[in-house]
Amino acid sequence: MIKGCKVGDCVTIKAGSVMEDSVIGNTVAIGPMAHLRSGTELGDEVKIGNFVETKKIVMGAGSKASHLTYLGDATIGSHVNIGCGTITCNYDGVKKHRTVIEDDVFVGSDVQFVAPVTIGRNSLVAAGTTVTADVPPDSLAIARAPQVNKEGWTLRKK
Repeated sequence: MIKGCKVGDCVTIKAGSVMEDSVIGNTVAIGPMAHLRSGTELGDEVKIGNFVETKKIVMGAGSKASHLTYLGDATIGSHVNIGCGTITCNYDGVKKHRTVIEDDVFVGSDVQFVAPVTIGRNSLVAAGTTVTADVPPDSLAIARAPQVNKEGWTLRKK
């Protein structure tokens, strides 16, 4: 379904995709099963893959979110890779907040951005990270609790 969209040249829209009130650049690939909600603006050569939902985002040229991702209320630069399972946590229960991801950022899988946050250009966000503070340019952001193994735990529960 395509409603109220401006679609550029050489755009591929795969089966099951829904697009509403969005602007799509040239040579963009969408879907399958993508949902572009109102206010989505995609630059040239962007890829929005399967089961990706967007709302009120601007995504720069050459950026991609290939699968299983929610991007809402965000500004995403050029040549950004958004890993599988990434979520912009834009609502705090009262107000919506914006996430800014600058150019040339690599986002690993299963990352949560708790807005408002800014990720500086040329940074890498490690898989499994929950970002709650700004990340300076040219940085690695990693936020994980140490793994704890409780040996014999299941035997005690039986």
